[in-house]
Amino acid sequence: MNWLLVIIGAAVGAPLRYLTDRAVQSRHDTVFPWGTFTVNVSGCLVLGLLTGAVAAGAASSHLQLLLGTGLCGALTTYSTFGYETLRLAEGGARFSAAANAVASVGAGLGAAYAGVALAEALWS
Repeated sequence: MNWLLVIIGAAVGAPLRYLTDRAVQSRHDTVFPWGTFTVNVSGCLVLGLLTGAVAAGAASSHLQLLLGTGLCGALTTYSTFGYETLRLAEGGARFSAAANAVASVGAGLGAAYAGVALAEALWS
């Protein structure tokens, strides 16, 4: 049954990732990958909140499989982040590549921390 929860979450997360990426990127006339940045940071926030909720006993392990492994696993994308960063560097946009790497990691960690802190404030 656990695998079905992961599949259902991923079936929602993958199209959500694509649609969010396209919607965000279409609003920016720049080489910086704002769409990927947005889905990755959003996924970190959701996963942090969910992890904090599970740790506080406010969410079940089944919800963690559905939303954490399934939805967030399909929503976020380390491979695209890596590819886009490499593409920026190879294309001569080294500052944008470095900014993408630093901002993505920093914002992702910050969002995960904020999600856990929010969960603790709500359920502890």
